Amino acid sequence: MSQEILDGAKLKLMFLSAAQFLETNKEAVNFLNVFPVPDGDTGTNMSLTMLSAAREIKAVHSDELSLVAEALSKGSLKGARGNSGVILSQLFRGFAKVLKSEREVTTKKYAEALAAGVETAYKAVMKPVEGTMLTVARVTAEEAKKLSARISNFELFYDGLIDAAKEALDKTPDMLPVLKQAGVVDSGGMGLLYIMLGQSRALDEDFDLEAPLEQLDLFIDSNDKGSRAAVSGPAGLSGESIEHVYCTEFFITNLHPYIREEDVDKLKGKLERLGDSIVVVGDEELIKVHFHTNMPGKGLQLALRFGELTNIKIDNMREQHHHVIEMEATAAADQPEKNLGIVSVSMGEGIASVFKDLNADYIIEGGQTMNPSIEDILNAVEKINAKEVFVLPNNSNIVLSARQAADISTKPVHVIPTKTIPQGLAALIAFNPENDAQVNINAMTTAIKQVKSGQVTYAVRDSRIDEIEIKQGNIMGLTEGKISVVGDSISDVTNQLLDQMLEDGGEIVTVLYGSDANQQDTKLIQAHLEEKHSDVDVELLSGGQPLYYYILSVE
Repeated sequence: MSQEILDGAKLKLMFLSAAQFLETNKEAVNFLNVFPVPDGDTGTNMSLTMLSAAREIKAVHSDELSLVAEALSKGSLKGARGNSGVILSQLFRGFAKVLKSEREVTTKKYAEALAAGVETAYKAVMKPVEGTMLTVARVTAEEAKKLSARISNFELFYDGLIDAAKEALDKTPDMLPVLKQAGVVDSGGMGLLYIMLGQSRALDEDFDLEAPLEQLDLFIDSNDKGSRAAVSGPAGLSGESIEHVYCTEFFITNLHPYIREEDVDKLKGKLERLGDSIVVVGDEELIKVHFHTNMPGKGLQLALRFGELTNIKIDNMREQHHHVIEMEATAAADQPEKNLGIVSVSMGEGIASVFKDLNADYIIEGGQTMNPSIEDILNAVEKINAKEVFVLPNNSNIVLSARQAADISTKPVHVIPTKTIPQGLAALIAFNPENDAQVNINAMTTAIKQVKSGQVTYAVRDSRIDEIEIKQGNIMGLTEGKISVVGDSISDVTNQLLDQMLEDGGEIVTVLYGSDANQQDTKLIQAHLEEKHSDVDVELLSGGQPLYYYILSVE
């Protein structure tokens, strides 16, 4: 086939190759993330978006170009995760619109499609920032128009596009000071470059996708089974995403006299080898243990070394999940339609429970470690029997996905731009189902402006942010997404962060401790608040969130 024309078969090959190539190189993209926090990174979000597109493309049993382009747009939109994934889906959406009535394309038509993709992506972002993947896409599209005027061969055309993308990517640090300070180029732009490199491989006449296609099938299969955010009703769990089946809880009483506090920490460490969602709290008289595992018996044996076990409860969460889904479907059918419903994104079992207690109708389990897709959010919205639905993203990297879901939902959806868990809780408290949607929008938007949010986590890489030197493994305290405290001690960093957050006053402090929080650290934090900030009301809650030792709220 002449490389002066692209048909549907070749376009399909290009995007499947791009998905495989990006998945293989996603960690290189993740490494470029400026913030050294252990979140779901740009490379992961873009790759999951591409894999969703690849799954849709592979399902098209036709080589008709318009159908391939439609599958690309539909699949990427459904699976778009994080800001980078949403922007990528919009690039493909505009691209596909130009090709919807085409049977084959030339470099000129392809350049037109790239330009339409850029226009669509820029419109989707409320405040486009130059020096990001948008810039790389725009410069590449502009160069495509110039190249297509004199180059008809797609291999040569793509060589020029890749050169333009590389040049634009190299300039991103000059446009964004934070990139220059960190000594990296834009991660989203790098992701786009990997996509283009993957596409260019498929333009080689001798390229054989069979071996990469086998890898791609494994990637797609893995994504289907374990990478999707869990969408749930009352339990906050998805049966397909449950890795450790048994929710195990018990109390340890009559502790042996030789048991010390450090021994309790060791117990938590040993339980971590058996599962996840570990919570071990208590004192010298009573210890409560909660964890998810496939080997509850081993956990009980470990705990018997500390004392006597009481109130033992072991539940099969998959069995519970199926029961919940059945009851939920029946309940949804039986319940009358209400005016307003709420979908909330949450991470951690404890936090999900708090959201449910505050009358959130549906919980999407996701956030720092796994951004839910647009499809996840849409599915949750459709599950609620309500005329209008509010969505609380509770993460800055999910707001754009939520807005895209709102744009394509069949029912009115209102996105309250909550960027943290504390903001989400404040918005829910302000919600009144007796009021109409606009009154609630005003109240919830006002509420999120009155709460300060803090997070304590660890650095996954060396970095330099706002003149702060950060080493891998350092403990970091963040306020409103900005790193403000760095140290070696979890309790010290948390206490310094709380001091900063309370500088301008505050009446209520809420501390949500995560699955990796240490009992001794929690005691030190509580003691610090009682000693230095005795005039504030303090509430300590088990959030169960992964990766973030503490989530803090000051009101």
